[in-house]
Amino acid sequence: MPAHIQGMAYSFLIFEFGGDEDAVQQARHRIEGWKQGFRLDKKLQLKIERKVSGEKHDTGIETSSRSSERSPKENSPSKKKAKSAHSAEPKAGANSPSESEIRMIVRLDFSDHEKLSHQRWLERIPAEEPFKAAKPRVLRPGEQDFATTEELFETLD
Repeated sequence: MPAHIQGMAYSFLIFEFGGDEDAVQQARHRIEGWKQGFRLDKKLQLKIERKVSGEKHDTGIETSSRSSERSPKENSPSKKKAKSAHSAEPKAGANSPSESEIRMIVRLDFSDHEKLSHQRWLERIPAEEPFKAAKPRVLRPGEQDFATTEELFETLD
């Protein structure tokens, strides 16, 4: 085993959701639930890449989940109307498969002594809904696209 891989066993799961924003949100909620329920905060991380009309938009998941948590605190009706009108616009364009491509990248980062847990999550996540329909692909260290996926994952917010 190469020296840079020793001490960590991480892999990437890549899911191609096309333009199905609802499936992406279901998948994100499922992963967030697992992170909390199984205390996998740093071991199970996800980022979302959106490409719209040939343009590449990097979107981190934390931004959208944080903004939805803030909205109940805002009591001003004008702020709520402005926020809901703003949030409705991107979804209308994002739901069309011809206009957007949404890809979720999940990084499983377990230490060497957690190899069994790592393997179980590699098998479990792609087998569950809504991940099954999203063309799941597993990338392990040393595979062809691993380095480029690792770079992309680090650049996404």
